[in-house]
Amino acid sequence: MENYRIFTARELLAGNPYVGRGILVGRTPNARRAVVAYFIMGRSANSRNRIFCERDGAVFTEPFDPARVEDPSLIIYAALRSYENRLIVTNGDQTDTVYQALAEGKGFFEALTTRAFEPDAPNFTPRISAMLTFGENDFTYDMSILKSVDADGSACARYGFSYPAVPGLGHFIHTYQTDGNPLPTFWGEPERVAVSDAIDEMTDEIWSNLSPDNRISLYVRYIDLADKTVESRLINRNK
Repeated sequence: MENYRIFTARELLAGNPYVGRGILVGRTPNARRAVVAYFIMGRSANSRNRIFCERDGAVFTEPFDPARVEDPSLIIYAALRSYENRLIVTNGDQTDTVYQALAEGKGFFEALTTRAFEPDAPNFTPRISAMLTFGENDFTYDMSILKSVDADGSACARYGFSYPAVPGLGHFIHTYQTDGNPLPTFWGEPERVAVSDAIDEMTDEIWSNLSPDNRISLYVRYIDLADKTVESRLINRNK
């Protein structure tokens, strides 16, 4: 059935000038590893003045040139953090909101009821988030998008999705449908996407199909489900 079609990352990204920020989560076809990818794109000089940095198992957005930062409030944040057996990845400072909620014994979706879309009218950029929960040789994952209910930003709609980890299948959510002014918000469920057993193949497929004019940074992590060892790739346009 067409509803269950699994797209390649190339099919979802190639030729689209601007999907904004994106999160992909899935499981390798051989069932052995979890897959997480996060990327950022940018149109403004402020957005493009960024890099990813990995420190102590966490991933942060940081200024490439600190002297050129105009407004750090929506562009500098922890994008990926771990808490016990859970891995959080988001497109903003709600990473810390979820982390703190977990430390207080609360849940992923409960934490996000305290947040809304970004205050960047007229775009009202959605906040997208995901969390992987690991068990013994297995995991599940949740995804969320917080977005405006209308073009005026009058209220926030909160959508949540929970998935089993199916070999060969991933889900991909991003902030915008494509370029525009204002930017058209992502709509619908997270897209079904094929993932690869090979981290380099997956990394190249995502990066090479993001618009060269607007892509900024990409981080991909593979987690072995048996021993929890990590393999990662990080690409920054600014070097």
